[in-house]
Amino acid sequence: MSTLTIEQFLAEQETRELLRFSTAGSVDDGKSTLIGRLLYDCKSVYEDQLNSVQNSKINRSSGPIDFSLLTDGLRAEREQGITIDVAYRYFATPKRKFIIADTPGHEQYTRNMATGASTASVAIILIDARKGLLPQSRRHTYISSLLGIPNIAVAINKMDLVDFSEQVYRDIQAQFYAFAHKLHFSDIQIFPVSALNGDNIAKGSTNTPWYSGPTLLEYLETVPVSVGHNFEDVRLPVQYVVRPDLDFRGFAGQVASGTLRPGDTLMALPSGRTSKVKRLVTYDGDLPVAFPPQSVCVTLEDEIDISRGDMLVSPLRMPHVSRRIEAAVVWMSHEPLDPARPYLVKHTTQQVGARVTRIVHRIDVNTLEAEAADKLELNEIGTVAIETTKPLFFDAYRRNRTTGSLILIDPITNATLAAGMIVERQRSKSGTTEAASRHLQFATGRLTPAERYTRAGHLPVTIWLTARAELAWLLERKLFDRGCFVQALADDVESHLLPEMARLLNTAGLIAICSVASDDAEERIEAQNLIGERNVVAYQPGELSPQDEAAVQKIIADLEQRGVFLPGDFASGEGI
Repeated sequence: MSTLTIEQFLAEQETRELLRFSTAGSVDDGKSTLIGRLLYDCKSVYEDQLNSVQNSKINRSSGPIDFSLLTDGLRAEREQGITIDVAYRYFATPKRKFIIADTPGHEQYTRNMATGASTASVAIILIDARKGLLPQSRRHTYISSLLGIPNIAVAINKMDLVDFSEQVYRDIQAQFYAFAHKLHFSDIQIFPVSALNGDNIAKGSTNTPWYSGPTLLEYLETVPVSVGHNFEDVRLPVQYVVRPDLDFRGFAGQVASGTLRPGDTLMALPSGRTSKVKRLVTYDGDLPVAFPPQSVCVTLEDEIDISRGDMLVSPLRMPHVSRRIEAAVVWMSHEPLDPARPYLVKHTTQQVGARVTRIVHRIDVNTLEAEAADKLELNEIGTVAIETTKPLFFDAYRRNRTTGSLILIDPITNATLAAGMIVERQRSKSGTTEAASRHLQFATGRLTPAERYTRAGHLPVTIWLTARAELAWLLERKLFDRGCFVQALADDVESHLLPEMARLLNTAGLIAICSVASDDAEERIEAQNLIGERNVVAYQPGELSPQDEAAVQKIIADLEQRGVFLPGDFASGEGI
């Protein structure tokens, strides 16, 4: 029998998959006991720790060992018999390595649960077989869904106290499926277990002959590992500008998503300037490629003004850029959310002033129904509209956990008030974006389009640009200098409002220039349908020169070719 050298052992450990999972449930459902049993059965408990627990005077178990004491690390927790803080534990099997977040069950510690589960790929929801599905279990399940955790393992614990009744198991199973089918989980597995006795934890149980599924440990060893990394959209929030001497200038940060290679073209936000990656520098030397969640220092071929809080992105796959967002939040403060108060928003590496413009709705965790609310209390969950003093560069949370998450901070005490997940823009059944201004109706005026055309000297069109705002401003200036009635819509304007605003400008006879930060085919088609395909001149990424002057010349030439300008002096740029 061959033995591994220490180098071989370490190499094997480095390549073994790591699964992060969290546990949650109501008080006394047995979360700590279940984790202690997993650690014990996997032989991941040190002998001195086991002796300490066996000799402990605080033994709440009727068995030979109180497994919960293996995870309740704080003295206050042991004395009260509850979990207060998030307890992180590590263990390994021949197939995988695991990091567990054992989170509190009390409703007042819901915020701790949200923190502990934020990096998990699996959430284990504990349910007491005697009590069934309780509101706190529903709350934790809903928060797991908000956090984008794809896999849910439901452990119906204390089956030994209901004589391992199949009917009890089936009833709770039906209750949970009825509740969770509205949520976005890739996989749900439900286990009948006894954490105290070890039934269906690491080994199958003869007490549940009616259950043919895997044990909890078998499930954890085989469930697909998903950490929510997006390898398509390049996002590197700049944390620090590295300038050790006059000859080196790099931008350090953690790769939030996408992959970076020397030679790749990047755009710096908010300036919109582009350059190519020169080097990917680390302490151990340059890298040929960087991917999440690596921390790197990027050097560029060109000198660009970039500072902390800026973001390096791919110009072909841009994030949303706006001062107005909607986010699902878990309120974590004893003081209720007050829309009249100022707040700070911490998003990636920047911190900006903000205010909550309105509470869209509060969620009833029992029914998952949205209800009207004028405030959010401690541990309540709702969707809020936030306006920041500076634009944020973000994606929806379900697409990118890093750029889609934020926290609200008290500007006076610096206390964390809420954790937020930026939501997707909701679309109606007709496929259009829901907005208050969508499809505004107005009476037909007494001025005809021909009269407006004659007065303006040009047709009313919408120019749809996927480019930085500076190009829109330059194009607006060039067209204005020609005598055009023109208006650029860029920067702080929400992109999902642009089609309606452009339609209004076109109706008034103006040329509308819409500048959007990212190319969204659905959004572009929607704009064409709303404004009229013949009235939209759309440019996708890569169609225009990276040089603004050359891009403007091409756009004006295209407009001339389409017959947008009246013939004669106006077409030559001499005015009318």
